[in-house]
Amino acid sequence: MIEKPYAEATARNSEAILGAIRVEFRDLESILEIGSGTGQHAVFFCQALDHLVWQTSDVPGNHGGIGAWLADASLPNVLEPLALNVLDAGLPQKRYDGVYAANTAHIMSPEAVEKMFTIVAEVLRDGGVFVLYGPFRQGGRFNTSSNADFHHSLRQRDPAMGIRHIEELDSFAQRGGMRRVRLYAMPANNNLAVWVKDGGVAT
Repeated sequence: MIEKPYAEATARNSEAILGAIRVEFRDLESILEIGSGTGQHAVFFCQALDHLVWQTSDVPGNHGGIGAWLADASLPNVLEPLALNVLDAGLPQKRYDGVYAANTAHIMSPEAVEKMFTIVAEVLRDGGVFVLYGPFRQGGRFNTSSNADFHHSLRQRDPAMGIRHIEELDSFAQRGGMRRVRLYAMPANNNLAVWVKDGGVAT
């Protein structure tokens, strides 16, 4: 049996994110998570929000750990992970009310981030909601010196990584008919951005 992986940062941010998605996903049912990682978020959120049907996804190498969390929780509203790598993904046939991703954009290449937004726009129904959690730059600036240091450490690991400009993400969203409606300040210098698929213009 595969041991459950554990991410301390995921455990720390779960409660704060839950407070936001409790509002943003209150009228939704089907959710696709892009990059489920350990599976901790899926289990934590769906224990609290039993009206959601949560589709996990990640690269196949992470499926064992996600499956361990799902097996231990035994929740009827969390589904076994789809194989999904945004750069070469075939689009899921199903359409979703919402899409969720956490701590993905800054470890992806710019091309992968753009592709993620393309996938989200394709799988979201009209009126659907995309929630993305992580660190962002706004107005060309980092919100803290620690995030600037984090960005530079990412670039040293891989020049394609880095904290993204929220305005660039808005541009990707607009191409898919999505507009940003909210930007939450979150603990540990992160944000939670919310886009809605309705063809509007970002605010």
